[in-house]
Amino acid sequence: MDASQDPTVTNADLYRVVFENDRVRVLEYRDAPGAKTTPHRHPDSVMVTLSSFRRRLTVDDRVAEVELPVGAARWLGAQEHSGENIGDTETHVIFVELREPAATGGEAAGPGPLGPSS
Repeated sequence: MDASQDPTVTNADLYRVVFENDRVRVLEYRDAPGAKTTPHRHPDSVMVTLSSFRRRLTVDDRVAEVELPVGAARWLGAQEHSGENIGDTETHVIFVELREPAATGGEAAGPGPLGPSS
């Protein structure tokens, strides 16, 4: 991943590394209602929610609104986006980023789903 798109660089006040080795990197993300992120990129990841929240994710002309309960685990395919907390609760999430390439030999052509999927 290009370091200039790393969320710990683009949004250092919201993301922090809690664990890292040659196979995974674990990030913690926290924000308050109304907070926004600048564009950043996530590799294939598993996202675990530590709070319930509502967010709007945007990339180019694509927009997705996401609402998740506390304790949800979701797949987040590699993607670039910016986000905004549009709810009235803090967003608190753990991302387990995979460092290994996808079994298909790389990312699929074209944009995949924006935001998490089950």
